[in-house]
Amino acid sequence: MNSKDWIGRNHQYSLTDGVSGFTLCAAGMKFADAELNSLQGLFGKAHQEMVRLEAGAIKNPDENRRVTHFTDRMDYCKSRIYAEVETFAQEVRSGTVKGSTGKKFDSLVINGIGGSALGPQLMQFAINGPYWNEFSDAKRRGNLKIYFLDNTDSAGFADVINVIDPETALILHISKSGGTQETKNNMISMENFYKEKNVDFVRHSAAITMSGSQLDKYARSNKWLRVFEMAESIGGRTSETSVVGHLPAALAGISFNKFIAGACHMDVWTRNESILDNPAYLMSAMWYIAGKGKGDRNMVIVPYSDRLILLSRYFQQLVMESIGKEKDLDGNTVHQGLNVFGNKGGTDAHAFIQQLNDGRDDFFVTFIEVLKDAMKLPIDGNTKMGDYLHGFMEGLSAALRGKGRQVMKISIVEVDEFSLGMIIALYERAVAVYAELIHVNAFHQPGVQAYKLAAKEILDLRQSVIEKLHDAGACSGTAAEIAFKIGMPDNEIEIAGLLNKSSMNCPCGTISRTWNGKDWIYAVK
Repeated sequence: MNSKDWIGRNHQYSLTDGVSGFTLCAAGMKFADAELNSLQGLFGKAHQEMVRLEAGAIKNPDENRRVTHFTDRMDYCKSRIYAEVETFAQEVRSGTVKGSTGKKFDSLVINGIGGSALGPQLMQFAINGPYWNEFSDAKRRGNLKIYFLDNTDSAGFADVINVIDPETALILHISKSGGTQETKNNMISMENFYKEKNVDFVRHSAAITMSGSQLDKYARSNKWLRVFEMAESIGGRTSETSVVGHLPAALAGISFNKFIAGACHMDVWTRNESILDNPAYLMSAMWYIAGKGKGDRNMVIVPYSDRLILLSRYFQQLVMESIGKEKDLDGNTVHQGLNVFGNKGGTDAHAFIQQLNDGRDDFFVTFIEVLKDAMKLPIDGNTKMGDYLHGFMEGLSAALRGKGRQVMKISIVEVDEFSLGMIIALYERAVAVYAELIHVNAFHQPGVQAYKLAAKEILDLRQSVIEKLHDAGACSGTAAEIAFKIGMPDNEIEIAGLLNKSSMNCPCGTISRTWNGKDWIYAVK
């Protein structure tokens, strides 16, 4: 562990920011100086492309748009929209802006999906902690409790409406295009819920969306409380440093100014051209070498911090949606990608770390350590609880390296807005640069559009099946028999799925099913 080679690699491949204390160490990764040097040409091209991106070049030809999250945040805190958000949040906290029945807002429901929900969730959990909503209004200093609707699952909707008071809840709908179906479904359901409770939905709704979107038009025509404009040039998975992250943070009492300062501080650091002076470049080089430029190893994120447990989910979207591509920039089929998974350190030593230590050698792991303990909790002698967490991390790192497994480490001083901004900005830059190394477009998502089109086909099929069943009248039989009866035998499997779903949800038993020991027998009234 203390060999001269190991000590030397730590000195050579550790990058530290003396202002924040942020450190990235790549010494535990398997690579030689020659491999790193061989990438200089690729990195030279990638660096020039990053310069072009920040200069305003069209980076997403699919949508003919620029990508501006790196540059927009430089001036965001001086912008008109920043001031508008801060003013609105203060008006909500003070009770100047109230709900339709004159009661002060007590809770915020964020209705969004993907980056529109994951970013605010990560921020809330990391900074305010998991039990924020249990604090009194006084302990929250008038800031709002926060709940999330991030799927088209009726169970999630039921969970939220069971804990909020519609008279004191502010509903924030976030959708860049305004047409995202999951968000639209929750908006419609929430609007109906408010009607049932005889509470004016309009006086409880705000939106973040792109100017001219479906949501923008709907919100303005119905005179919602506020509509905040989201830039067309910022994608959902890189939107946390924009108004998308700002408004939820401001309503929860989180310093977005500090968060932006951390992100911009990392941006300055990661504009360095040299790999060994740039943590994003060094990190992306490790990804490239470890996975042979093809994503042949899984990325494991293990923060040794309960507050950072959502980082792996956040990075799953950022990395996998950006890197997982069928085609490269020249239209060649490449099937690129990086699998991301993880949980939290300490706990994981009793979970999937077993496989990392003894199982398949198909990964590299990044540990994230928080140096400052939230509490000083003595356990025995001079050893505190936090010392055990550090010992477990270093012990596991040594054990993995001893098995020939690959390890990186990030250290931050504490979990605060500034450090979180640095972490997010680091990974945003690393993802953008890695995409250049493997020659794919990090800023479009054709696979996401493909699943939406496939889902639409199923919903169209459902409507067709309903109409044909109505015309056929009462009938019964297996899915195959019913599919044949309505003239759709090639859709037997899809029809079985629709009948299974309908049998559990149709009113008055319009469609029911019984198991005969071999097949489901459906009865349609």
